Order: sequence, then C-alpha cells, then structure tokens
Amino acid sequence: MGRETISFQKKQKKKWHPHHFINYHVSTMYIILVYDIGEKRVGKMLKLCRRYLNWIQNSVFEGEITEVKLKQLVHSARLIMEEETDSLILFKSREQNWLEKEIIGQDKNDLDTFI
Repeated sequence: MGRETISFQKKQKKKWHPHHFINYHVSTMYIILVYDIGEKRVGKMLKLCRRYLNWIQNSVFEGEITEVKLKQLVHSARLIMEEETDSLILFKSREQNWLEKEIIGQDKNDLDTFI
C-alpha cells in the first residue's frame, strides 16, 4: 500500500487593481480647429495646435482627438489667448467620414505626403 500525496493549492484571491475595470477603448472625435489670435501670440498657438492636430493652412487644423486631449488643448489655448480679442472655433464630428472635404486651389498641407 503506497501512500498517496494529495497537494491542495491554496486558492489565491486576485487583488483588486484599478486597471481591471478600465475600459481601454478610448473614443475619439474628428475636429476642425480655427483660430484668430493676436500676432504676438500666433507662434505659441501654432506650436500648441501642432502637438494635437494636423496643420492644414494658416490658423486651421484638423484631426482625431480624444475628449481628454481636447480639454487639455482648449485649456492650454485659453492660457495663450486674450478672450476679449482672440477667438478659437471648433467644429466637432464623431467621425471624419461625416464630413466631405473639398479643396479648391492649392492644398497647403498634403497629409498623404511623408518626408
């Protein structure tokens, strides 16, 4: 008669971690941003907008952005702007496909061309 060894593994409880309940699907929106800002602040606004969106032409940007990043962009833009004289206009859409883009004349920034 042999002895049987039975090993019982203690069931380990998984510790709760905040990442367990995070929805990793981050929704984005498509926006067109246009600004009219004082000459002294144009450089700062241009640099800011280029961090988040694609430059299209003078003072015009487009691209997909998350709601959180858009809030960051708008907050930073307000720090640059003088709201009494400057303006920032946002056109928002859930998807780029909902807008038809037609360019008449020279396309200032061809997004399909990479250097």
